[in-house]
Amino acid sequence: MDHNLVKLGLLAIFGIAMAHLEGVVVVYLRKVLGMPDSESNRESVGKFPRKYLRIEMTREAATIVMLVVIAWLTGGSWVEKGIFFLWTFAFWDLFYYVSLYILIKWPPTFRTIDVLFLIPVPWIAPVWFPIGVSSLTIVIIAALYFSGIIP
Repeated sequence: MDHNLVKLGLLAIFGIAMAHLEGVVVVYLRKVLGMPDSESNRESVGKFPRKYLRIEMTREAATIVMLVVIAWLTGGSWVEKGIFFLWTFAFWDLFYYVSLYILIKWPPTFRTIDVLFLIPVPWIAPVWFPIGVSSLTIVIIAALYFSGIIP
């Protein structure tokens, strides 16, 4: 079996597992803050004490570090490392929303506004945007791989 295909499969599994772990953390945070399951995460940022927002930012930074490290360890060239980072990031981002939906039926619609990231300032957009970008990233990388453009 093709070694890079195995890597892509394992990186997808890693991204999905990471997404579920992050989804569980967000569910717990919402419960601790007393947020209804249907409430937008945009409102949650206003409820977070400053101290915990900074802690949340470190969790986000740690997530990116984990994605960079796994791409670094699995990729050979700089291009391959970049592709593996984007691939794993896309699975993580997409399945984060799948996990939240399975756990608490959030987001209720693709138009629901979310806080996508807090670093360096809150990135706010409807959830269709990261879902669309992540899905497109997965499709493009898979198409480039299976067409032989990415070895």
